[in-house]
Amino acid sequence: MYYVYVLQSERDKEFYIGRTGDLRRRYSEHQSGRVESTKNRTPLKLLCYEAYNTKEEATRREEYLKTSDGRKDIRKRIIESMIM
Repeated sequence: MYYVYVLQSERDKEFYIGRTGDLRRRYSEHQSGRVESTKNRTPLKLLCYEAYNTKEEATRREEYLKTSDGRKDIRKRIIESMIM
């Protein structure tokens, strides 16, 4: 299984989008400051994740979420989840 995940920095409220084969390990790495791109943005909150059978599927989804349309989709999902 491969996962695409969205983190939000509680410090600056910005999103981080990533992909991994081991979500628990990767989240722990982010929280402990061992990931260069998020080490100065901790603490981080896991907003959502999606599971895929192949690395290729996860990579395509990650690349889409990193586009402007993908980021709009993320914001929309977050707002909708807060309303429900």
